[in-house]
Amino acid sequence: MITGRRYQAVTIGCSAGGVHALGMILSALPKSFSLPIVVVCHVAAGGNGLLAELLAGDCMLPLKEAEEKEPILAGHVYVAPADYHLLVEDNHTFSLSMDPKVAYSRPSLDVLFESMAETYGENLIGIVLTGANEDGSHGLKTIREYGGVAIVQEPRSAYATIMPKAAIDIAGADFIEPLQTILSRLISLSEVML
Repeated sequence: MITGRRYQAVTIGCSAGGVHALGMILSALPKSFSLPIVVVCHVAAGGNGLLAELLAGDCMLPLKEAEEKEPILAGHVYVAPADYHLLVEDNHTFSLSMDPKVAYSRPSLDVLFESMAETYGENLIGIVLTGANEDGSHGLKTIREYGGVAIVQEPRSAYATIMPKAAIDIAGADFIEPLQTILSRLISLSEVML
């Protein structure tokens, strides 16, 4: 049950069309948004720092590329670096991995989502946006199995439908919404208290 819970973190994953989708959400978040947000977007291996730089320009929250052993701070946005899997440890710090690609991707949504589900349990909000492969569907399923909340972009509103459709088919979702209402959903969930 969603009511009466205090969420501790948000994770967002996307691929094709994801930079635009992320920009729409992150640029509209208020400075008062208090949950940390951890993002995986499939980017080219040589693109270190570029995604964070693109997104930081319009985001009112502190936004940066995640680093090894870095603590996760409230109200900050962290982006997975290119060509590394991003994981969250039990002590709420990041670790980076060069393990093989998952669903043809590194960083992988599945890897991040599963590690965050293990760390945050029912206090996690997972979001799958537009994308052109099935990465994230199994990770979102893990988030739901741990009691977290799953939000998926309505496939017909996505630039690429494969990722959100696979997430719905494999994981299901608590909310399936167009991009325009995901922001308000995220803000309302972040205000849910014990």
